[in-house]
Amino acid sequence: MRYKVDTSERCIKLKLEIAYLKKEIKRLRKTLKVYTPDLKTILKRRGFHIYKKEPGDDLLIPTARSHIDEFYNKLKKYSFRLFLRDVIKYQNHFTLQQVSRYASRNITMQYLNYLKEIDLIEETTGGYRLIKRPIKSFGETLEWFISKLMEKEYSADSIWGIKFKRPLVGGDYDLIAKVDSSIVYMEIKSSPPKQIYDKEISAFLNRVDDLSPEISIFFVDTELRMKDKIVPMFEAELSRRRRRTTPVERIEKEIFHVEGKIFIINSKDSIVANIGTVLSFYFRRD
Repeated sequence: MRYKVDTSERCIKLKLEIAYLKKEIKRLRKTLKVYTPDLKTILKRRGFHIYKKEPGDDLLIPTARSHIDEFYNKLKKYSFRLFLRDVIKYQNHFTLQQVSRYASRNITMQYLNYLKEIDLIEETTGGYRLIKRPIKSFGETLEWFISKLMEKEYSADSIWGIKFKRPLVGGDYDLIAKVDSSIVYMEIKSSPPKQIYDKEISAFLNRVDDLSPEISIFFVDTELRMKDKIVPMFEAELSRRRRRTTPVERIEKEIFHVEGKIFIINSKDSIVANIGTVLSFYFRRD
């Protein structure tokens, strides 16, 4: 009899403790949400309401979810990204020779077989063609890839291809991510430096001024030097706006910063590592 009483009291005590813990978890979740709002809320607090995002019309990724992770990992390779650009360029009909400018024939053949396996291309008379056509450019696919990279490698909330209805500043924001409680804005260029012009630097800086992100990154998917053309264009545009010389300083290799908030990077060595260098520089500075 004594044993039954003890068990009953213990059950009541446990139920009370469980109820208290549930209430405490609910309170902590509510507190956590207040102190770490989601990306949409952070943007809303700055007066930015998302009108459209992640369009997808020109997105070239596998439709089967089971292929997504492997495709993401392949996109980390510069040669695969250059290969995909040529596939898109000649999308209606292309040969092995036309898409093997940046990799050996053996590697390119492996890439072609892979795209066939995941149903992105099909064989046609004397060559290949994209199954989903037309695709305007590699731009949307690169934005999707960098957004996934921010999520997977840095546990960031990330969206790409964002449109806002703003009265003075137009254009798309290629990528916006939340790292801790900071906003990271990235302009993502799939074109080489020779096809990037002053007006694009100006448009990027206009969006930086409008959104006021903690970290702004101008990214060019190239292994060419940023110092030769991109950095001088930034120096000229910043001097014009501020009516004073504004230094663009090198962090390391082809990674530069302007006053610790605006960064210029390319894809030399590793996109993951270069973004990591920027984040580390920003969060560890005095």
